Amino acid sequence: MLKNKQVGFVGTGNMGEALMKGLLNRQLCLPDQISCSDVRADRLKAIAEAYGVKTTSSNNEVVKKSDVIILAVKPQILKQVVGDMAPQVDSSKLLISIAAGVAMESIELCAKKDLRLIRVMPNICVSVGEGIAAIAANKVATPEDQKVAKSIFDSVGKSLFMEEHLLDAVTGLSGSGPAYVFLIIDALADGGVKMGLTKSDALLLAAQTVLGSAKMLIETGEHPGRLKDSVTSPGGTTIAGLHALEEGGLRTTLINAVEAATQRSKVLGEMMKASLKKD
Repeated sequence: MLKNKQVGFVGTGNMGEALMKGLLNRQLCLPDQISCSDVRADRLKAIAEAYGVKTTSSNNEVVKKSDVIILAVKPQILKQVVGDMAPQVDSSKLLISIAAGVAMESIELCAKKDLRLIRVMPNICVSVGEGIAAIAANKVATPEDQKVAKSIFDSVGKSLFMEEHLLDAVTGLSGSGPAYVFLIIDALADGGVKMGLTKSDALLLAAQTVLGSAKMLIETGEHPGRLKDSVTSPGGTTIAGLHALEEGGLRTTLINAVEAATQRSKVLGEMMKASLKKD
């Protein structure tokens, strides 16, 4: 898929580095196929030493030599970055944006031209190769472009395609979701501490329980309700715990959390769109 392509990263933050590492570890790219740019000289030096890829302080240099360009910069500076690189971008290049909350329409407005454009919402778990990413493509992007994007994000976890208007919900669920899970793990561990466990033991027990449960759900393909029932025996410990969770409104609270984060993502997206449309 990427064998004969040059891949460029505009921005080498945590997400950009994770994607770069995934491509190299999965041997989808060789180091000489990857180039990246950043304003931080120390960051470029560290990336070059760690991965053997080409680095430069010039975004345009990366754009010129790349077939696939991954925009891995903060949303606040995307307007300037896209505007500066626009003269170097033509129909021969695929742009993939991971800038949170920035619609593809806004990116094209910044470039003042139609683009082969794909927008992706990954989450922080790409840093350990277990991310989940939602991919949306515009009408100019080809089926081959979509396969390229999927191969990139599958290298650091899993990915799925959906319409762009659903990406706010993705942000509310899987984008913000790791924070919800970390909070749940911390709370479970505190429960263990209350019952006499050490914090380190309790954290390991809680984290591995969450990891194993998620893996079991994915690998069996069973409905979570059925798996829950398989752990729950009549009059046992689990049903007592589940009763306490239902009494505390855990299910409703988590649903509300996803809804609140989704609505906030929509507001921030509209604010960003309005900002990018300004001259």
